[in-house]
Amino acid sequence: MQFNRGEFDIVVTEALDRLSRDQEDIAGIYKRMEFAGIKIITLSEGEISSLHIGLKGTMNALFLKDLADKTRRGLKGRIIKGKSGGGLAYGYQVVKKVTPDGQRIRGDREIDENKAKIVKRIFKEYAYENKSPKAIASTLNKEGIPCPSGKAWGQSTINGNRRRGTGILNNHLYNGELIWNRQRFIKDPSTGQRVPRFNPESEWIQIKVPELRIVPQELWDAVKAWQKTLDQKSGGLGAKKRPQHLLSGLLVCGECSGGYSKANTDRYGCSTSGNKGDSVCSNKKTIKVSILEDAVLTALETHLMRDELVQVFCEEYNNSINRLRSLQKTGLKKHEAELSKLVKEKNHIVQATKDGIPVQFIKDELEKISEREDELKNLIKNQRKEVRPMLHPSMALRYRKAITGLKKSLKSGKAAGVKEHVRALIEKIVLTPKENRKELSIDLYGNLAGILKIASKGDSMKNMAQKPRRLEKKVANDNFIFEPSIQVVAGEGFEPTTFGL
Repeated sequence: MQFNRGEFDIVVTEALDRLSRDQEDIAGIYKRMEFAGIKIITLSEGEISSLHIGLKGTMNALFLKDLADKTRRGLKGRIIKGKSGGGLAYGYQVVKKVTPDGQRIRGDREIDENKAKIVKRIFKEYAYENKSPKAIASTLNKEGIPCPSGKAWGQSTINGNRRRGTGILNNHLYNGELIWNRQRFIKDPSTGQRVPRFNPESEWIQIKVPELRIVPQELWDAVKAWQKTLDQKSGGLGAKKRPQHLLSGLLVCGECSGGYSKANTDRYGCSTSGNKGDSVCSNKKTIKVSILEDAVLTALETHLMRDELVQVFCEEYNNSINRLRSLQKTGLKKHEAELSKLVKEKNHIVQATKDGIPVQFIKDELEKISEREDELKNLIKNQRKEVRPMLHPSMALRYRKAITGLKKSLKSGKAAGVKEHVRALIEKIVLTPKENRKELSIDLYGNLAGILKIASKGDSMKNMAQKPRRLEKKVANDNFIFEPSIQVVAGEGFEPTTFGL
């Protein structure tokens, strides 16, 4: 993020913890703001200084940790009493109770008989009729039975994750047992996302709640036995992992906007239709992996960098460069004006000193002016750096040569990392059945940032098969100003091109 465009001068907030309670985040924000000459003012602390960042940042972080500890202690107390620790499992409903003084009693649950019948049905069909979670979900969707989220059933809703205890078939509450503290969540400092960490079984809290049992013990044991049998057939839970294919995760169904994934060893099919049934998505059309990959590679080579498209893009690119330069000039003029004003103030102070005013009265003010003067000079120096266009006159030709090299490397299977380079060119691929329902139209959306990287480095990309590691590092370190979310669509102009397969 850039703060030096002169678009604002001050940030006002209620308190420092409204910006962040994370010590690393708040320190980083303050350093960037200070470098750009932007002040942070809060109603609670006034103008923020490095002292506030150190003290208040530590206090806010400790407050957050203390709050989390108190919350967990409160939840633990509820669980020990046999009450819910949060959330409402499918098959139950909230019991509304109040104390004599009108305070609501929280955490009580009771069985919802209508939904409990669905739970028992799922267990019986899985254990005794050997129906797959996919088949069970499809049947429930056809009958119009809403799933726990109120939408359509999927196999993951039923199958879940046994280790985490998720999914209908793995919820121990149906067996009259409440289990809490299976896992904890830790924030990944690089992404800011919470990731799960499993706790040892010795730290689990397990409470018997026979009044909430829905599934008889015999049926529960039958399900667990069948799961174990399936694990042995497949080589164990998580033992088998499907290989990463060239287009995995990039395919989208044009009817339901769900993903397309491997339907079997050599064909892609709509995941929603396969997992939830044709009542949710009627797209049953599959396509061979080899045919789809060839069509996509051909489209990448012949459609995404046509000369007429490059001309249109260059015009838009130049317009963007001009807008960026305009923003830079605005900020530059503002900082130059402030610098000129500071120089005048500094000269007045120097003259006042010559006229006999004691230096100690104006020393602090002179130091502030000098510090700000140095900051402005650095900002002006950076803003005067011209934004250089990175387009090459023959970028379309260079791009096509690079893609030809990638295709050859993919077919030879010798170049490491080639798949990642190809995938970087693709934003998404939309597969939509045609009116005859016998063919698929394929709309390829290109990732402009990836395309421009290869177009700009086309001469080097053809040597990828011989030196893949060095090239990957070089491409990763290139600094491009394009946003990865910008899309180009394969086809005439910027319209999708369809391939009947």
